[in-house]
Amino acid sequence: MTNVRQKKEDVKMHLKDLRKELKRIHLTVTEELLLPQPDEVKTLMYKMDQLLKVIETK
Repeated sequence: MTNVRQKKEDVKMHLKDLRKELKRIHLTVTEELLLPQPDEVKTLMYKMDQLLKVIETK
């Protein structure tokens, strides 16, 4: 059970981080009318891939 709880906490942490980054990018786009840098998008994609790995592993 400990492993399941840890996995759940890891997923929550990843989701919070992704949400925070997406909010920041959204504000930048809407308020400053600036698109995110390609590196920012790549980083977010990498983090999303990592989250999928955590979710999909059994």
